Amino acid sequence: MSSNEELLDNTQPILYSYWRSSCSWRVRICLNLKEIPYDIKPISLIKSGGEQHCNEYREVNPMEQVPALQIDGHTLVESLAIMQYLEETRPQRPLMPQDFHKRAKVRELCEIIASGIQPLQNLIVLIHVGEEKKKEWAQHWITRGFRAVEKLLSTSAGKYCVGDEITLADCCLIPQVFNARRFHVDLRPFPIILRIDRELESHPAFRAAHPSSQPDSPPEITK
Repeated sequence: MSSNEELLDNTQPILYSYWRSSCSWRVRICLNLKEIPYDIKPISLIKSGGEQHCNEYREVNPMEQVPALQIDGHTLVESLAIMQYLEETRPQRPLMPQDFHKRAKVRELCEIIASGIQPLQNLIVLIHVGEEKKKEWAQHWITRGFRAVEKLLSTSAGKYCVGDEITLADCCLIPQVFNARRFHVDLRPFPIILRIDRELESHPAFRAAHPSSQPDSPPEITK
């Protein structure tokens, strides 16, 4: 047994999550694909002004955001860091290709979505932008980001984002497509993105991670 393997804990991980958070969603997909059992502790981003701002949760995640994952005796925050930790500590059912170039393409797509699209339509940003302009703002930045993603997918995609195996890039893309629809973005210019979304919509790991399948999902939300 390696020293890293000795650090793994059999205690079931706890994911601090919000049903509609795309960052929480991508981690849920990753956990499901790797068949890692976990418990969810819902953190409402809107109840009582946002439970993420309470003192108790600030101790979990100083950024006052979701997700946070308690695993192996540690608390990890930031979705990409969490997913990379899961990939490195639980390499079974890999979500990164072996080929170095393909691995770089996966990271490229993940970063564009997680750094260049999602933060610009995050809740705290939309509150700052204001109710009247938030839809236009979100549409602009999602469309701009999806133009880049679609262009990159034209050379990297097979059945999925990078080749014919599901990767971390797919974990990031699908929640962002949901967000695009939420803000009524015209997705017709992005046929590759739409094709990958259709390919994965019925996958058990993705369905189980869907907002409508979460314990804190409002009853009126359906898949």
